[in-house]
Amino acid sequence: MTRQAIRTQNAPQPIGPYSQGITANGFLFVSGQGGVDPNTGKLAGADIETQTRQTLTNVRNIVEAAGLSMHDLVRVSIYLKDMKDFKRMNEIYKSFFPEAPPARTTIQAELPLPDMLIEIDTIAHRE
Repeated sequence: MTRQAIRTQNAPQPIGPYSQGITANGFLFVSGQGGVDPNTGKLAGADIETQTRQTLTNVRNIVEAAGLSMHDLVRVSIYLKDMKDFKRMNEIYKSFFPEAPPARTTIQAELPLPDMLIEIDTIAHRE
C-alpha cells in the first residue's frame, strides 16, 4: 500500500502527531478540522455558521491539495459541541454540497478547544 501525507498552508497546521490528510489506495482521509482560520491560528468566529463555513473551507483546501474536489467526498463525520446547532450548521453545510451530498453522521461530542463548536473529518475517493 502506498501512503502519502497531504499538507497545505491553506488549512490549520496539525497541533499533534497527525497529518492534515493521508492518501492510500485511491482514498483520501482528512483529519478532523475545526473552524480555525489558518492565517491567524484562531477560531474564525464564535457562532456555528462562521465556524462551519471555515471548517468546510479547511476541509476543501486539504481535499484540493490532494488533487480532488468536494464532489469526491464519500463520507463525512460531523462532531457538534451542541446538537441545538444542527439546523443552523446544516444550512451552511448544504451550500458546500449542492448535488449528491456524501454519506454523513452527526454526533454531539466534546471538542479539543473550549470555544470550538464543530469538527469535521472526511473520506474521499479518487475515480
